[in-house]
Amino acid sequence: MVGQGSPGSPDGGEGGWLEAAPEFAHARELWERGEFWEVHEALEPLWMRLEGERREAVHGLILLAAALHKARSSPTGGWRNFAKALRHLEGLPGVYAGLDLSETVAEVWRALERPGYRPRLCRASP
Repeated sequence: MVGQGSPGSPDGGEGGWLEAAPEFAHARELWERGEFWEVHEALEPLWMRLEGERREAVHGLILLAAALHKARSSPTGGWRNFAKALRHLEGLPGVYAGLDLSETVAEVWRALERPGYRPRLCRASP
């Protein structure tokens, strides 16, 4: 599961690099509209450029979006992608790169449990 973050480090020590990426800004807009396959497509070029835990974080977000998309036609497929996302996000702080990953994961879980629930992509609290 996604960690709880480090005391005194609200972003896991990584700053707002993700929020500054144009691909992420576009992906956030798509997420808010419920266009989850398009979120995956918007983030993929960013994911391909990254390395290390930044790459894992974006890969996890891509898989969360894929889970939401897939759940529309196959709840089992949605849960499968959710489990894959957790494997990429485990070991990261709960708050990372300006996002509250723990709360975002909880939001996606709620959406998979309750079709029709609109999950939020959660920003970290200041």
